Amino acid sequence: MKIATFNVNGINGRLPRLIEWLEEAKPDVACLQELKAPDDKFPATALAKAGYGAVWHGQSRWNGVAILARGGEPVETRRGLPGDPDDSHSRYIEAAVQGVLIGCLYLPNGNPQPGPKFDYKLRWFERLIEHAASLREAPCPVVLAGDYNVIPTDADVYKPESWQDDALMQPEPRAAYRRLLDEGWTDAIRHLHPDETIYTFWDYWRNAWARNAGLRIDHLLLNGRALKRLTEAGVDRQVRGSEGASDHAPAWIKLKD
Repeated sequence: MKIATFNVNGINGRLPRLIEWLEEAKPDVACLQELKAPDDKFPATALAKAGYGAVWHGQSRWNGVAILARGGEPVETRRGLPGDPDDSHSRYIEAAVQGVLIGCLYLPNGNPQPGPKFDYKLRWFERLIEHAASLREAPCPVVLAGDYNVIPTDADVYKPESWQDDALMQPEPRAAYRRLLDEGWTDAIRHLHPDETIYTFWDYWRNAWARNAGLRIDHLLLNGRALKRLTEAGVDRQVRGSEGASDHAPAWIKLKD
């Protein structure tokens, strides 16, 4: 079972690139972030023609998350992260697919920091940690996949000194990410590739893609039952080099049956 996460940076504007990748990579599950489309503008028909059922949680112009399932329909189990009924951002959706529980998330960026956006990022992270604790011992494999907007370590960024003031590298979100790991979640890519230089995001500015000046901010975290089934993990980095590409590339894992 192949499970991927992909920040598409506008699903309708990049729909041809998304469908090309789906047809080539054939993930069984694809978690999408930053749809930038309200619910009624989600391209469900086009994705169905490509062979994917979907559940989605959209928002006009910003945010938005979706879970796609190849040859079937995801069974939605949660829409929105618990803990703040006044939070109007579409950043979390959860569904069951082929016996695996999938949480698709788009964690707040937090810039500029310090400030209200950074404070919201930290509050959202606390809510994620609390919800993750309720899923960790679920009687099935659980995968929390998405754009975490966190550079976990200096090894996950091309030039750490260039990002010292950015919200993605501040001590507080890094510590929150480590808490997830300390509480029993496993970063699948780092588990299988502990020392390899791997990025999932390259800015549109400063010729970042050509220089491979990237970041690793898209992660797939596994509970113990999912970890026992993990066989492969990687990034489809070539997707970032296509014309009209998102600034992210899909990250993925494979779980044995």
